[in-house]
Amino acid sequence: MQVDVPTQPAVSDETRQEFAALTTACGVFRLDRKYVALTGADRVRWLNGMVTNNVRDLAANSGVYAFLLNPQGKIQGDLYAFNRGERIVVETDSTQLDAILEIFDRYIIMDEVEIESLPCAVIGLAGPACAEVLRRTGILEAERIPELQVSELQLGGGKLRLVRSDNPCVASYEISGVDSAQQLWGSLLQAGAREITSGTLELFRIACGIPKFGVDIRQKDLPQETGQDRALNFNKGCYIGQEIVERIRSRGAVHRVFTGFEIEGAAPSPGFRIQYEGKDIAELTSVATLPTDEGERAIALGYGRKELMIAGKEYVTGETKLRVATLPFLKSA
Repeated sequence: MQVDVPTQPAVSDETRQEFAALTTACGVFRLDRKYVALTGADRVRWLNGMVTNNVRDLAANSGVYAFLLNPQGKIQGDLYAFNRGERIVVETDSTQLDAILEIFDRYIIMDEVEIESLPCAVIGLAGPACAEVLRRTGILEAERIPELQVSELQLGGGKLRLVRSDNPCVASYEISGVDSAQQLWGSLLQAGAREITSGTLELFRIACGIPKFGVDIRQKDLPQETGQDRALNFNKGCYIGQEIVERIRSRGAVHRVFTGFEIEGAAPSPGFRIQYEGKDIAELTSVATLPTDEGERAIALGYGRKELMIAGKEYVTGETKLRVATLPFLKSA
């Protein structure tokens, strides 16, 4: 059944200024993230057998992005895992915490693994001027930190954890701490960062082509359909769902692929289905209207039949024209 296609509201001046900060300067925002510590002698072996990426060979203070799958190879959640010496710290969105903990508890049987939720307050930064803003607050040489590398900092008598994120378009960081986070927030604003609201942050995510679990990544999706090759390692050995992932790789085929779309005409909502020759060939999962120097640009993320998702190919459904686009929409800065 076709969904309604309401008129997309114009981009406000505030959103335009916030988006410009993220793409040309430095934006700061609060992240609703949760941390879980895994300890015990079996923690590395056990988690390596749970997720799609290689935890076993992580260097100290480095991390990876990974999926949790069910035995049928369907994605049940996504997370980051960091080797922190005597423990592994798992980071995920707060909306996924309960489900991930339930899966963890189900699979700890005779393993020497203990799970502890960690208190945290997390601040995010994104934009090409982030390193300079951090330098003004006393955090030096942030630009030299490799992606998904952890640095421990002392700032104003408190401890902070700095991680360079893996955004493909602009420099981005996460800073976490309990006692020092609020103090740092004020310092970042004074140093030139602009506060970013959740709505603008969502536009930025879509523009960067980053899928979100529960929105663009659903529990019916297979890892290779999402295009997130960074979450997969094919040399690490067995894990839950690995047989399906390997079978897809060996046969070299998925029927659906994650892609971008440029939109003209009537603005669709998530769930909108693109039709061709009387059949549904694609579905939109996220839709956004971005501010540009020329006006506004309507874009979307979604899935489509692999053989028909050719960059530049146009499809018309009702009063909406959609053009297949290569991700990400933003150019690297």
